[in-house]
Formats: sequence, C-alpha cells, structure tokens
Amino acid sequence: MLIKKNKIYQYVFFLLLTLMMIFNGGNSNLYIQFNFIFSSIFFLALIREKNYLTHIIKILNDNKLQFFLFCSFLSFLLIQILPLPLEFLKILSPTKYNYLDNLEFEKNFASISLNPSNSFFGLLNFLSLFLCLLIFKSLFYRIRDLLNFYFFVILLGGLSASIGLYFFLIGNPDFLILKNSFYRNSSTGFFINRTVFSCFLVLCFFCGAEYLRLFEKYKKDSTNNFFKMIYVRIFIIFVTTGIITSFSKIGNFLLISIIFFYIFHSLSNKDIKNNFFFKTLILIIIIDILILGFYFGSEKVLNRFYFLGAELNEYIPSSLEDKLSRGNLTSFSIKQVKNFAFFGYGLGGFETLFKLSHPNLSSYYANHAHSDFSEFIGEFGLIGSSLIFLSIAISFIKNKLFYFKNLLLFYFLIIVLLFDFSLHIPIIQFLLVFLLSINFGNNKVIQKENSY
Repeated sequence: MLIKKNKIYQYVFFLLLTLMMIFNGGNSNLYIQFNFIFSSIFFLALIREKNYLTHIIKILNDNKLQFFLFCSFLSFLLIQILPLPLEFLKILSPTKYNYLDNLEFEKNFASISLNPSNSFFGLLNFLSLFLCLLIFKSLFYRIRDLLNFYFFVILLGGLSASIGLYFFLIGNPDFLILKNSFYRNSSTGFFINRTVFSCFLVLCFFCGAEYLRLFEKYKKDSTNNFFKMIYVRIFIIFVTTGIITSFSKIGNFLLISIIFFYIFHSLSNKDIKNNFFFKTLILIIIIDILILGFYFGSEKVLNRFYFLGAELNEYIPSSLEDKLSRGNLTSFSIKQVKNFAFFGYGLGGFETLFKLSHPNLSSYYANHAHSDFSEFIGEFGLIGSSLIFLSIAISFIKNKLFYFKNLLLFYFLIIVLLFDFSLHIPIIQFLLVFLLSINFGNNKVIQKENSY
C-alpha cells in the first residue's frame, strides 16, 4: 500500500513535535539549533513541491501586513543582538550602558541584549516557529487532517503522562535524559519543571476534548472511528492523571476550569441527552477528577480550586530582600521594564539582569520572572512588544478567529502569562500557535474536505 506524500510529510512533522517533547520541550539552546536546522530542511523540501509552494505563497499574500510586522519583529530581535557603538548604546539602552560603565568595559561595541547568546537562540526559535507554522498550515488544511493532528497531540500527551506517572510511582529516579530529582513527589514526564509539564498536558487535554467535540460533526460512523474515540478517551485518562499527580496549582486549575467551560458550552446545546461529548465530560469529572484525583492527590484535589487565592498570596512581594518569592521576582521584572522601556534587555536576558541587580545573592539565581507578561515586555521592550502584538491581533481580526475554541486558548494564554513562565518553553509556544491558527469556522476548509 502506497502512502501519500502529504501523509509522509505529516509523519515527519509529528516526529519534530515528538523530539521536542522528549528533550524537555525543546528548552535548550542546543535543541533550538537542531530544531531550526530540521525545520529549515523540512521547509525547503516542502517548497520544492509546486502545490505546497503555491499554498505557502497564498498564505503570505493573504497575510501581507502580519508578515511585514513579524519580519519587522525579527529584525528588531536582530538589532538587539548586533554589537553597536557605545555612543548608540548610550541612547538606545542607557541602563545597559551604565552597567558596562560600572564594569569598566574597555571595548567600543556592545549589544543591547544583556545576553546576546541566549537572544540569538531566541531569534532562531522564533524563525523555527514561523517556518513550522507555514508547514503546519500547508499540511493540515482539511478537516480530517486537523482531526488527525488533534489525535496525535492527545496521543503524545498520553505517552508523556504515562511515563511521568510510572516514574512518579517508583519514586522519580533520574533515568538517562529524564531528570526527575528536582520534583521527587510530582510527575514531570519528559520535562524538568512540573508546571511546564502540566501546562503541556492541559494543551493535550484540549486537543483530546476538541477531537471528541468535533468528531461526531465531521466523521461518519464506522468501527474504526468508534475505536479512535475509545483511544482518545484512554489517552485523556492518562493526561488528566498526569496533571493531577504533577500537583501544579496552575495546571490543575486550568484543567478543572476548562472542563467546566466545556460543560457550560454543551449545556447551551438543546439536545443534551444525545450529546456524546457532554456525557464524556461528566465521566471525566467523576472518574478522572474525583476518583483518580482523590486516589492520587487525597485532600490536595480540593485545594486546587483555591488556585487564585494561593497564587495571589505568593505574588505579594516579601519584605525580606533575600527571599526569592514569586512576588519579589515579578515585582522586580515589572520595575525593570521602565529601565529598558523601548528596546528591552533581550530574549533570555532576565537571569543576567537578576544577577547584576542582586550581586549579594551568590547562592541563588532566577532565570525567569514567573510572569511571562512582565518578562516578555522586559525582553522585547515597548517596540518589540508592539510589533508582535499587532501581528497577532491583526491575524485574529482579519481571519475572524474569535470563537469558542480560541476563547478557551486565550483563557489559557492569559492565566499562564500572568502566573507562570511556561510560554518561554518552545513546545508550549509551538502548540499554542498551531492550535490558535486552526479555523473550523472556515467554510473553504469544510468544502475542501467534502470535495476530497
């Protein structure tokens, strides 16, 4: 049996996401290099095909303004990295200039970024994200392709959750590339940080829920399709159990709240008795959240409902200057925004900034602000932040992407932006962008599927 070329390309794309998940969500400069090379070769191979090239050109032509703004954003990131004469630096980034002056910097050129190396790899990551988005939109343009993407992501989540659950049950020993010793009493899967792991699984759960919600609408009844739904339900059990055993407040809060949003949305449908998805959501609450949740989490399950109160308490700055609370880190990152107002301090520069500002904390360090919102604004400055925001906002307005699916993703985005740093992890960025770009409300997509 011959496999169609589009299917082969999809499998290669799935391999890219799998490798990214296995290597700590792609959160290393070494993997970012590999991912950029892999994505570039994949993209060049794809545009050799006339149909794919035509499709990509059409995507760019339909989104010229967004493409121009994003290219401007990439150019801005490049300017942050390039060495500039100190006279220019004094104007563009006076705080960086003062740091260099205090250190008696003897060279005549320096970059705006506090960590040019990390900023360079951040630029590569955004280039990879852009290439992968074009690849994604070229390969997954029919209804069944998009459903297959949902199926793969929930499968990936089930695999990661099952690995995390297994090691959690045997005491979380380190094994090969799996570094579990940081969280002995939590599931972390292929990730080092449990909150990143839980946020990744929340996106996987979202894909599984969307698959079940849309399956009846677009798929014909058959034995194969029935078993696919059973598989997705099994994967969801592993995913929800993985989120619960991560004991991440933000992950569990997002899981529970998204389920209730789906329930309220399903209640708006008139024929609830025949709504398979609604019945599945009730089963998830009873089996996954209550039974498995109490089995693995005991009384901690109830505490997850108090996420906002607990998190807000943690974000109240401590009066102790040497205490690295989330509140102190967030407060510090917000204060630094005005010092690097227009041009920022560069991607990956927060750790350097923290060390320069806290020279007495020799045994402590912080590589993220625990608030992506304040950290991104600090890294990009007002200029870079405006460019990327306008590019995204215009895309959504022009393509009419404001509907229930994306409202849930925006909800996920806002919570993570305010209370965590997971959006600095490549696989979270990639998955979120891919999912936001999916538009089931596009009649052209449906017609292409029906005419296949």
